[in-house]
Amino acid sequence: MEASLSVISGKWKMTILQKLLAGPIRYSDIKHNVPGITEKMLTQQLRELEVDGIVKRKVYPVVPPKVEYSFTDLGQGLTPIFQSLEAWGAQFLTDSSGELINPDSSCYVAKSEAVVGVDGKLETTNS
Repeated sequence: MEASLSVISGKWKMTILQKLLAGPIRYSDIKHNVPGITEKMLTQQLRELEVDGIVKRKVYPVVPPKVEYSFTDLGQGLTPIFQSLEAWGAQFLTDSSGELINPDSSCYVAKSEAVVGVDGKLETTNS
């Protein structure tokens, strides 16, 4: 567990990784969607994730420069972990009526047809 936490711990890494769940994203979009992070800190966190083999950086030979970040195969393995954390958080924020209390805009459960079952597991409903 220590090895896993050492790779994803830090004030910004989980937020940055959450933004990558939707697929490749440009540096400027990460910066825009992570309020409060400085360019220096974003660059540092992305470099650490790249060195650890979690994200890959693709530079396009265009002007102005275009840089995109995405998960490596190793990083993609974090997806079910993030979904489990999301389900746990949704359960934690669910009131006695089963309604989510103030989910944030990135909440996977709030944006999908998924609900948290009584057993705490994420369940999808088919429409």
